[in-house]
Amino acid sequence: MEEVLYNIEIHKDGDIYLGRIYSDVDGMKEFKNHRIEALLRDITLDIQLALDEFANRITEFAEGEGIEEIE
Repeated sequence: MEEVLYNIEIHKDGDIYLGRIYSDVDGMKEFKNHRIEALLRDITLDIQLALDEFANRITEFAEGEGIEEIE
């Protein structure tokens, strides 16, 4: 099954790049930078941190459920 995790928009306004990321979890976030490479790095880092945090919450939830091993 396919699911959209993020929608990303990038615009250039004069000499500034503006990036917006949209997700159901984090809502909308904006990033600005004079260099496209730095903007892409910032967006990628933010997404990675959010996905890592989500993975940690899933792990903690699974551990908290007291899943028992069947012998």
